[in-house]
Amino acid sequence: MCMPKVYQFFRKQIIKTDLTTAWNFIRNPLNLNKITPPEMDFNILGNLPNEMYEGMIIRYKIKIPMIGEQNWVSELKHIKNKHSFVDDQRIGPYKFWYHYHQITKTKDGVEFLDKITYAIPYGIFGEMVQFMYIKNQLKKIFDFRALETPKLLEQ
Repeated sequence: MCMPKVYQFFRKQIIKTDLTTAWNFIRNPLNLNKITPPEMDFNILGNLPNEMYEGMIIRYKIKIPMIGEQNWVSELKHIKNKHSFVDDQRIGPYKFWYHYHQITKTKDGVEFLDKITYAIPYGIFGEMVQFMYIKNQLKKIFDFRALETPKLLEQ
């Protein structure tokens, strides 16, 4: 069996806010609902606290166009206060998913960095889906976030 191809997606955005406001927003897992496109019908399963912690498990369902509803389980880890954290897919549609989130104070506000490293199951069929759909869907999700996040955080 050959190794799956690994892909990366990057996004940076500067938002006119302060580090404390930015961190308070991203450390609350419930805010993910506010920055996920509505057509994805994002639904957190179970009760979560308003603040993430090392090893936190988040279960949710998400609707993926053309594929349907998917269960997803992520573990939050490598949390550095007012700086960064990782959500690592444990169960979900990807063979591998590692999403690094970082915020950094800049002269213009706070830079939000997202770096996603992922692999898709199903061999060559998965590669075709990546080329035709997944890379565009990730761009669409982060384009939505680029519009919504400043509305929620800019002062």
